[in-house]
Amino acid sequence: MAGRDFVNKIIYRIVCVAIAVTLIVMCIPGCGSSSSKEDIAPEYQTICEEYKDVSPKYVFSYAENQAKDYPTSLGAIRFAYLVHQKSKGRIQIRVYTDSELGDEPDLVRELTRGGLDFIRASMSGLTEYNSEANVLVMPYLYKDADHMWKVLDGDIGQEIMDSFEGTGMVPLSWYDAGVRNFYSSEPVHTLEDISGKVIRIQESDIMEDIITDLGAVPYPTMFDEVYSALQTGRVDMAENNLSSYESMEHYKVAPYYIVDEHTRIPELQLISQTTYDKLTDEEKEIITSSAQESALYERELWKEREEVSRKRVIEGGCEIIYLSDNEKERFRKVIEGVYSKYCGDYMDLIERIQKY
Repeated sequence: MAGRDFVNKIIYRIVCVAIAVTLIVMCIPGCGSSSSKEDIAPEYQTICEEYKDVSPKYVFSYAENQAKDYPTSLGAIRFAYLVHQKSKGRIQIRVYTDSELGDEPDLVRELTRGGLDFIRASMSGLTEYNSEANVLVMPYLYKDADHMWKVLDGDIGQEIMDSFEGTGMVPLSWYDAGVRNFYSSEPVHTLEDISGKVIRIQESDIMEDIITDLGAVPYPTMFDEVYSALQTGRVDMAENNLSSYESMEHYKVAPYYIVDEHTRIPELQLISQTTYDKLTDEEKEIITSSAQESALYERELWKEREEVSRKRVIEGGCEIIYLSDNEKERFRKVIEGVYSKYCGDYMDLIERIQKY
């Protein structure tokens, strides 16, 4: 019995030591905790410390299909923080990134039904709900980025926001998504260099017509299949913004990035009409002003991201080819038919944008 008591005491002491060690480890920052350094960094905070103990009147959802460190996601997180701060803790917004709540088409659908409170969506995915949105996805519509922001931040941008009335969505602010360019396994300097090439595109009737009008062959396929399609020669070219080209390492199989700037497709931060109607005038002002502030923040992040991407692809062996103004004008001329086909009722708006 004495021997058994001794063994039991030893086991007891071992267990106590193990528990103590575990508690110490859990108290060390970064150990035994589910929160990563990334999660507690200021740019990932959605709660203002000053009001962290306030019981919220509302807890809203915000769905984002991009990764947590992507500019639009960081813009969403900044938006949530500003709303919490300005509402003094009364409105809390939980941001879900990485398509946790679904892909973008699903998110748009849920927003219109009131199943989600906030989302960020590309204009190309909103044309199904608002035909006037087609105007902003037209190719070669803007002279440059400054021209686009002048249009969107002015009366035309507000008109297009207002045109979403009745869709179940209320636009809050414009987000940047860069400019889309072609990239290829071979150099492209002229319109003739594209002739006959197979070009990967996203599922889009407009893009199919654009590629066909340029004398090439459209090849719709999923984004995650583009690398292998380029690598195996199923496609000769693809098109996207510089950050996507870099992040998916497409420059390794298509080392020529051709700056033709065929589309600048802005994105919208949106609130569900169902959610918006719950808010007081003061709360609506908080939401709107925070959205606009977060948009300026996101635009700066996008610029920084593009510069990082540009440096990485050049270091990775990419050659960036800038088409001449004359050549870009030739590209624009051959695709003019898509304007009347998709925006026949809004040609006056197209003309206003081009003269803005």
